[in-house]
Amino acid sequence: MFILLSVAIAPALALLSYFYLRKEIAKEPSKLLLHTFIYGAILTFPILFIQHVIQQEDVFSSIFIHQVLVTSALEEFFKWLILIIAIYKHVEFDDPYDGILYGASVSLGFATVENILFLLNFGMNQAFLRALLPVSSHALFGVVMGYYIGRAKFTVTKKVKYEIAYALLATFFLHATYNSILIIKDVNLLLMVPFMLFLWVFGLSKVKKAHILSRHKRFEHHEYFLKEESSRS
Repeated sequence: MFILLSVAIAPALALLSYFYLRKEIAKEPSKLLLHTFIYGAILTFPILFIQHVIQQEDVFSSIFIHQVLVTSALEEFFKWLILIIAIYKHVEFDDPYDGILYGASVSLGFATVENILFLLNFGMNQAFLRALLPVSSHALFGVVMGYYIGRAKFTVTKKVKYEIAYALLATFFLHATYNSILIIKDVNLLLMVPFMLFLWVFGLSKVKKAHILSRHKRFEHHEYFLKEESSRS
């Protein structure tokens, strides 16, 4: 059991550590980051319950609607809701890059519990594949969501609602695409490889942009930054 739990949890901790170490201003990990991970983990159970009820009641006859649209919408909506309700106005959310950390954390909390339940039911034969696909994809969905949440937190008032909407819609689209590939028989692995490569490139581009936003916030009142900005204009 200990080995199984270690194998199930390790990919999420590795990915969260990776994105944390990408932060330019190194600090001790905050309790809020741990709390966000726990929120995501707890979130797994109501989501799985709702999905189970929908499946048992045969609410949707179409596999595409159930597996792609409903599953993607439920998971991304609740993760987005946690970030908006519990994290967005928190005092420790004081840097645009923090949005990426909290987004990845809530997603990886969810992915960890989901991974544990899967490995308990089906064994560790697919542990490596799950680390490469579901766990890392959830992390990257969280990175994209967190990037837009971070932009919303530190942008002008008129754009806030659009950035918050992008946070949900962008991740829903990515997650729905991922799930669509999974239900395509025979060629799903061939399609998944380029999609995951795209997802990593896209996610890391958001990390880079979040760094730029963070630098802008840190130095916006510095005299040299003001001179540089005025010279550009």
